[in-house]
Amino acid sequence: MVYFITYDLNKTGKDYEGVYQAIKDASTYWCHYWDSSWLIKSEIKSADDVFQKIKPYLDDDDRCLVVEVKNNKQGWLTEKQWDFINTNIFD
Repeated sequence: MVYFITYDLNKTGKDYEGVYQAIKDASTYWCHYWDSSWLIKSEIKSADDVFQKIKPYLDDDDRCLVVEVKNNKQGWLTEKQWDFINTNIFD
């Protein structure tokens, strides 16, 4: 499964490393080419289960969205970034 994760951590001093590690732990492959967003490949079968891994590191005023994505994409990335995404995320 492939998921796009985006979040806003709304207080200073947030546990970004905890969020980052939870996302990495939920991933087989991941890319973090955007400030507050990740694209991951995962063996986890639902967006809710991915979110549950991240939730312990969020406060009530934070926001997080996990969306399953399909291989229908377009955007402005470097060739190296596209190569990684096409080879590792959408292989």
